[in-house]
Amino acid sequence: MDKTSNHSVEEKLGSTDEGHSGLESSVASDPFLEKRVWRKLDLWILPVVAMFYFLSFLDRANIGNARVAGLQKDLKMSNTQYSIALTVTYVPYIVAELPSNLLLKAVGPNLMLPTMLTLWGVVTTLQGIVTTYKGLLVCRFFLGLFEAGGVFPGLVLYLSFFYPRQRLQWRITAFFSSASLSGAFSGILAFGIIKMNGVGHKAGWSWIFILEGLFTVVYGAATFFLLPSTPSAARFLNQQEKDYVIAALKADGATGKDETTDSFSWREVGMAFKLPQTWFLAIIFFFDGTVLYGLAYFTPSIVQGLGYTAARAQLMSVPPFAVAFVLSILLSFVSDRYRCRGLVSIISSLLCVIGFAMFLGSAKHSIQYGSLFLTIPGTYILAPTLSTWSANNATPHTRRATAIAIGFIMTNCGGILATWLLGSLSPAPRYFLASRTLLAFSVGMVAFSAVNLFYLWDQNKKKAEVRSKISRNQEEPGLGDKSAWFEYAL
Repeated sequence: MDKTSNHSVEEKLGSTDEGHSGLESSVASDPFLEKRVWRKLDLWILPVVAMFYFLSFLDRANIGNARVAGLQKDLKMSNTQYSIALTVTYVPYIVAELPSNLLLKAVGPNLMLPTMLTLWGVVTTLQGIVTTYKGLLVCRFFLGLFEAGGVFPGLVLYLSFFYPRQRLQWRITAFFSSASLSGAFSGILAFGIIKMNGVGHKAGWSWIFILEGLFTVVYGAATFFLLPSTPSAARFLNQQEKDYVIAALKADGATGKDETTDSFSWREVGMAFKLPQTWFLAIIFFFDGTVLYGLAYFTPSIVQGLGYTAARAQLMSVPPFAVAFVLSILLSFVSDRYRCRGLVSIISSLLCVIGFAMFLGSAKHSIQYGSLFLTIPGTYILAPTLSTWSANNATPHTRRATAIAIGFIMTNCGGILATWLLGSLSPAPRYFLASRTLLAFSVGMVAFSAVNLFYLWDQNKKKAEVRSKISRNQEEPGLGDKSAWFEYAL
């Protein structure tokens, strides 16, 4: 154990967890220990999780690139059938999302997450050998089922096992920004892979699924050896570092006082459904899910509608996603540094408002293409911000897991709407109905972000009044985030 000065974690981080007058014990710490611990976690966990999400988004959204490369034509699908194929992905996803989040801690994220990743890699690969529309539907169903057990809500919950609340958004953005990279990278990959058209008597779009799916299978098998289940099980941390992380999480309110506090409880599942902030955010999740998946699935088609060839459209879809990656990282740093989740949510939503207004208001292809540099970054900044905001403001564990799952159930309901809006209800290349709907949803995202921000600010004000009148030991135990000593993240 390293020799350090006797400054406690409590002194460094303060205490917001209900029922704590401080940490159960002081853990020796100094700035060097603090930096070393978070750096180790960032180096060992974030790259694994980021690649995890990169592959999940790549494998789910690459059907958009395959469509441009001839999938829809070869399988003789109408626009309506294409929308059905996308919708089928979301049905098992929505049904399984809450149960999988509740099971994550019990099964162990080190087992559950890699298993789901490997299985959906297998399904992605099988999409490359389908020859009928029915075969594609079966693959999309199982892709949604396996991804429900190990993608965004599970990864957000997993990171909350390791990082205090005000250190969380940058880390969530670090892995979520890999989705914007996958949007860019899938275009580059598809541009190269479709040149394999005819190899092995298979179309270029088949090879998109086969090659990307096989890589996911290999990586999924490797992650069984890379993901620790909890800080105490992290082999790359020494005992002092493990104690520091566990104490920091308790001091911040990210975990409960003990295992009993964070154990499964149906009461806590019900409490999550009663939180007003859960439903304010759920509405925003639905709106943003429609925008996010609409752009993830249809950007290559939108760009192709601006007059580019299929191959060129793959490449031209790359720059907006690259900009989204940079801006999401920058604003996540601002959000963590200045503790302003609500403000970042409003700003990113306004980018979407301006972008969709540009797309609707002009028939010039250059302006329509330029609008993607606002809408895509806007929605890719908002998604991790909402996820962090949700995770920050619900505790203990079961309540937080449920609140996160509710948000992502709504996100995927938005994904279903997006597949129909842009897939069959709004003719290319202008997508009038879809653009108007997404513009209205973007305005809604601004409004409900402001409503949630005001509600949480008002609740913190009321909690401060309670703290001025009673001592902590006079408060009823087991309140979780309802405790007067748990300040909501704004």
